[in-house]
Amino acid sequence: MFNARFWSLVAVTLTAAAARLLPHPPNFTPIGAMALFGGVYFARKETAFVVPLAAMFLSDLVLGMTTYGHAIWKPMPFVYVSFALTVWLGRLVRSKPNPSRIAAATLTGSLLFFIISNFGVWVNWSFYPKTLDGLTACYIAAIPFFRNMLAANVFYTVVLFGGFRLAERAFYVLREQPMLAKVD
Repeated sequence: MFNARFWSLVAVTLTAAAARLLPHPPNFTPIGAMALFGGVYFARKETAFVVPLAAMFLSDLVLGMTTYGHAIWKPMPFVYVSFALTVWLGRLVRSKPNPSRIAAATLTGSLLFFIISNFGVWVNWSFYPKTLDGLTACYIAAIPFFRNMLAANVFYTVVLFGGFRLAERAFYVLREQPMLAKVD
């Protein structure tokens, strides 16, 4: 049976991941919002993790082959852990998705990404000495990227959540149905 809601969610997720391939300011992409969106909207927990992380991996493959080369892979375990945690935050929000909970999860996901991914940069690359001062310098240098990511997460969370909510109102077939809740 064709599940319009599921395939629409997959399409939104893939489109968000593909947006990384377009020109953008550093760290201003929909990936964090996409992870949170997947956590909230996909009915099955497994799907909520697999679809956004697979979409991100596909866009990473393209970016790795076309733009960044092998350098993109070193910090990836840290990046994927932070996005998996953002999906998990979405799963927590799923029971009562309201604007304040979504906003709190957006901020928390952004902070988790900042802390975890920059720790990965510090661990994997020789830009900073392996000291507390080096770690501090790494975090300080990343603040402009954090601002961009936080702004992107806020912007794209509004776009993804607001856009899909409007689509649900306009198209009954996109609304979560009790008997279809675990189909995806």
